[in-house]
Amino acid sequence: MNKPAHSNELPVNLQSLKDRHQRILDAAGEGIYGLDCQGRTTFVNKAATDILGWCDKALIGKPLHDIHHHSHADGSPYPREQCPIYAALRDGEVHTVSNEVFWHKDGHCIPVEYTSTPIRENGKLVGAVVVFRDISERLQHQKEQERTFKEIRELKDQLQQERDYLRDELNISVSFGEIIGKSQNIKRTVAQISAVATTPASVLILGESGVGKEMIARAIHASSNRSEHPLVKVNCASIPAELFESEFFGHLKGAFTGAHRDRVGRMQLANGGTLFLDEVGEIPLDLQGKLLRALQEGEFERVGDERTQRVDVRIVSATNRCLLKEVRAGRFREDLFYRLSVFPIEVPALRERIEDIGPIAQHFLQQSCEQLGRPPLRLTQQQLRQLQDHAWPGNIRELKNVMERAVILSTGKHLRLDLALPDIMELKLANSTSSAHSPPMVQDALSEEEFLTDAEFRQLEKSNLERVLRAAGGKVSGAGGAAQLLGIKPSTLSYRLSNLGIDAKKTNQS
Repeated sequence: MNKPAHSNELPVNLQSLKDRHQRILDAAGEGIYGLDCQGRTTFVNKAATDILGWCDKALIGKPLHDIHHHSHADGSPYPREQCPIYAALRDGEVHTVSNEVFWHKDGHCIPVEYTSTPIRENGKLVGAVVVFRDISERLQHQKEQERTFKEIRELKDQLQQERDYLRDELNISVSFGEIIGKSQNIKRTVAQISAVATTPASVLILGESGVGKEMIARAIHASSNRSEHPLVKVNCASIPAELFESEFFGHLKGAFTGAHRDRVGRMQLANGGTLFLDEVGEIPLDLQGKLLRALQEGEFERVGDERTQRVDVRIVSATNRCLLKEVRAGRFREDLFYRLSVFPIEVPALRERIEDIGPIAQHFLQQSCEQLGRPPLRLTQQQLRQLQDHAWPGNIRELKNVMERAVILSTGKHLRLDLALPDIMELKLANSTSSAHSPPMVQDALSEEEFLTDAEFRQLEKSNLERVLRAAGGKVSGAGGAAQLLGIKPSTLSYRLSNLGIDAKKTNQS
């Protein structure tokens, strides 16, 4: 009697069922591992071998953790008892992880997210199924998105700052108006602007406080091939020393206390345009080297950032100091000085262009009437002579303030210059007890018809500065210094002393 046919069919059916289940597992896009209750591998699908390179023969029956989950991404050990995959075998809970790595057969790690789900039979834990996927592309995409968003934020900040600069420019009404005047001195300055504007040369603008150095910088930028890009101004005298680097080069969020967000520096804002360094002599010595490198190489790093930023910037700087003296005194780098002063332009003081005072005053008068909503006012010949007689220690800035003050004080059709202008003779008067160094003519008050020659006025100014230096004990700046007694900036006083050949220490000894 023959044996029942089904006695040989059961293994075939089991193998068929196993093959069917394997095909189902292999069709899945995620990697799938099966584990027994000791953490040994029981099955592996095709996606798992494709992702990690381990074939099923190298894994079946072996502890899965020891093969591809033994270390963190930085190479530090990952103890088995801390493995969330094995935790599912202990506590019977589902464990999901999205920030770990599995190790490929060739030794590199692959970022993955995985879920370890316990398997129960008759209420007893008998193993677990691990489903994982390679998230390398997703992380790379996230990094690219973050980098893109960061660039967008930086561009947004840059555009906002450029907008603020443009808004400031509109409110300024072009500092000191257009370059007004026909004197030989101002014609020479305009000729220098025309010669250098279209070149890439660095320009150093020299002159007393208030002569219109910023106006010259604007004229250079406007006449250059960079005029469609921003002119960014940095007032070096107004920046705290500890913020200089951040102001020039920018910083990353968290780079230092108070850095609550990324900041675009003035150097980057001026990319493609012109960077105007006003009061350049005030830059701290320790930052001058970094600035020099940025100018020479056209690159820099923001505070807290390792990435190098490249820029194309033209430098126009201005100062009322004698930078060569600062170089000799060790307060200004010689190499930076020569880098900045490729083409120096000296702006004449207002007292050196007397014939331009009338046109400039009339311009400011018209401008002030329009801004204050007053009817048009005009200068008389007598008022013009008064303006031309004034010393204008504050130069064009002082003239602008005087004309605006005169318009405010004028209630009718006549300009009240007499109320706005300081006593015309106040700088021509000498105290009868003043130093014997003053010329005899200035020992007494001058009559209305009298005047001083330029040489006499310079001698008077020199005498006055020598007296204030003696009163201050030879001290130029700081509390009780000559600059404070005169009510002017130390840099302005230093410039005047240099022009008049006055040595503060020798004056105090005399």
